[in-house]
Parts: sequence; structure tokens; C-alpha cells
Amino acid sequence: MFKKKRPLGDSGRVVGGGGSGAARGNVEIELKGAAVGASKKATQRMTTQAMTTQTAGDKAEELALAFLLSKGLRLVQRNYRVARGPALRGAEIDLIMQDRNGTLVFVEVRSRSSRSHGGAAASVGHRKRQSLLLGAQHYLMQLQVLPACRFDVVEVEDERCNWLPAAFDASR
Repeated sequence: MFKKKRPLGDSGRVVGGGGSGAARGNVEIELKGAAVGASKKATQRMTTQAMTTQTAGDKAEELALAFLLSKGLRLVQRNYRVARGPALRGAEIDLIMQDRNGTLVFVEVRSRSSRSHGGAAASVGHRKRQSLLLGAQHYLMQLQVLPACRFDVVEVEDERCNWLPAAFDASR
């Protein structure tokens, strides 16, 4: 994040606001005439944005949501979060969906760029399952009637979705 304009010699300057865009990797570079070409007097702007993990995760969730909607599931809630306190991690459920038969589906969306570490589904370990269970229990406490439930995983790799219904058993 840039608080002051810092010169880059005669070629231009970095323009940084200090807003959230700069913190996410957005950098604006203003190039002046000499750097662009002697005949050009106008200033040109270039904006670059690094693909962050959060951006990739959001894109994977969008793809997974569109995929599940096309399979007949209905969206109940996105990004359901539970806080456990300042020092303890809470829980987040990426998507809460409802199947055609009324089953409540808690969905974890996993995205990986390669299968070198086992793929996206292999990354849902014991600790993540416990976190999903905490989130699901918290969500279910708000309901008057408890529906049938299951935990699904949608792995997104190379913009393709692989749906794993009932990916793990919550009773273990």
C-alpha cells in the first residue's frame, strides 16, 4: 500500500491510494510522454491486478454454485461463518444448498491448480471436517425442524467441477 506518490524517474510515477485496492495487489502506474514515446504528450494509465488466493477461491465458488444450481440444488446461504473467539478459529461453510428431496447440503468448495498434492478433495482433512461440523451444528441450531443433512465437496480444477456428494460421514 502506497501512502505517498513515489517518483519512478522520468518514466512516470506509482499512484497508490491506500485503499483496499492497493492492499489486494492493484497497482496503477502512470506513464508520461517520454516513457511512452517522444510524440505522445498524453498520459497513459495501466492497471495490473495479481490473481490472489481469495480471488481464485471466489471464482471457484462461483463455478461450483453455477454447477450445483444446474444439477437442481437450491441456494440457501453462501459463506456462512461462525466465530469462536479472538484466539480460536471459527468455521466457514462455502455453500449451504437444498436438494430436490429437501436434504440440506453443506458444501465445501476446494480449488487447486494441480494434483501434485492429491487434488482438491484430498485437502479436506480431519481439522477441516471438524470445522465444517461446527458450522453445520451452529446453523442447524437456528432451525425449528431438523432436515436430513449431508456434506458434499466440489473440487474445481481447470474450471471444471467434480462433485462428491456425501463426501464424508459426519457421524464418525
